[in-house]
Amino acid sequence: MNRLDQFEYPLMEDFYTIQGEGAHTGKPAYFIRLAGCDVKCWWCDVKDSWDESKHPRVSVGEIVKRADESGAEFAVITGGEPLLHDLEALTIRLKQKGLDVHIETSGSSPLSGHLDWITLSPKRFKKPLDEVFPYVDELKVVVLKNKDIDWAEENAEKCPDSVKLLLQPEWDTPSSIPLIVDYVKKNPKWGISLQTHKFINVP
Repeated sequence: MNRLDQFEYPLMEDFYTIQGEGAHTGKPAYFIRLAGCDVKCWWCDVKDSWDESKHPRVSVGEIVKRADESGAEFAVITGGEPLLHDLEALTIRLKQKGLDVHIETSGSSPLSGHLDWITLSPKRFKKPLDEVFPYVDELKVVVLKNKDIDWAEENAEKCPDSVKLLLQPEWDTPSSIPLIVDYVKKNPKWGISLQTHKFINVP
C-alpha cells in the first residue's frame, strides 16, 4: 500500500455527479466533501458539513479508490471549508490515479496540495488570504444585494488577468437575479453561474 493511502480526512460525503455550477458546469465530476468549516455562511445548503466531529475519518486509499472507479476525469474537493485540512496526501494520490484536482474554497486558510483548478468563493465575514489570489482560476461570488457585487469587484482586482469571473444568485433570494443580469450586461467581463444541479435534481 502507498503510505499516503493511510492518511485520513473527515468525510461528509463523496459521490459521482455532474458539476452543477461555475466554469465546469455540466461536466461529470467526483465530489469529495470534507467536513469542518470556520466560515459558516448563513445561506449554506450543506450546514451538516460544519461540525467535523460528526463525520467519520476515511482513509485516502478508500476515497481515491472510489474516485478512480467512478471513471471521472476530475475530482472536486469541497466542504465545509476544505483548506482547513492539509490536502497534500489526498491530491497526490488523486493525481497519481490520473484525475485532475479541483477545489472550491473561501480562500480563508492557506493553500495546500496539488491543485489544477482553484475556484475562489470569497466571503466578507472571513476574507480570503492575500496569498491565495495569484493562483485563482475562477472567482465565483454569491450575490444577494448590491454590496455583494462591490465585494466581487474588490476581489476581482486581486486575481490574475486570466481568471474566470462569475456572479451567482443565492438560491433562496431570486430578487438577486435581475440585479446580476443588469450588472453583467453592463460589465461583460463577468458571467453568470447558476446552480443547475438543483434544476435537474442531481446531488
